[in-house]
Amino acid sequence: MEHKILIKGTIPVPDGVVVSLDKGIFTVKGPKGTVSRSLHAPSVASKVEDGKVVFSVRGKPTLRQKKLIGTFKAHVGNLFRGVTQGHTYRLKVCSGHFPMAVALKGKVFEVKNFIGEGVPRTLEIRDDVKVAVNGDEIVVESISKEAAGQVAGAIEQLCRRPGFDARIFQDGIYIVEKDGKSVA
Repeated sequence: MEHKILIKGTIPVPDGVVVSLDKGIFTVKGPKGTVSRSLHAPSVASKVEDGKVVFSVRGKPTLRQKKLIGTFKAHVGNLFRGVTQGHTYRLKVCSGHFPMAVALKGKVFEVKNFIGEGVPRTLEIRDDVKVAVNGDEIVVESISKEAAGQVAGAIEQLCRRPGFDARIFQDGIYIVEKDGKSVA
C-alpha cells in the first residue's frame, strides 16, 4: 500500500539563483556568491523541481514533521535572501567617561580604551564576513545569516562586563539592528 503525501512545503527559487541538492546538502549560487547548508531529516523528503524547492512527508504528518518543514523552509529562504541581497547587522558603540576607540586592522577587530583599559581587546573576523566601522556604527555583512550573526554577537560579547549592572554601566558595543529588524 502506497502512502499519500499529506503535507508539502514549497519555496519558489528566485530569478538568477541556482539550487542544487546532494545528500541533504543544499548549495545555492546567486549574484552575491555561493552558500551551502546541510538540511537533513529522515522523515522529511527534499527535492528541487520546476524552479521550486519541495519538502514533503509521506503519510499522516506528526507535529515534529510539520515543524521541521517550517524550519527547512525558513533556512532555505535565508539562503536565497543571502545570495541575492545579503544579511546585515548594525552595532552601536556606546561609551561614557572613557572614549572608546574601535578599529579594523585587516581581519582583526580591535577595541581600545574600553573603560580605561590599557590593553586592547581583539577579535579575529571570519573570512566570509565583511565588517565596516563608520564612527560609532559598526556594520557586519555576509551572505550567510549564521556567520553574520555569530560575528555580530562576538563583537557585542567582546565588551561585556560580567558582575556589573547593565542598567548603570552602559559602556559597550550593542546590536541595534538584526538583519533589517530593529532590536531596541
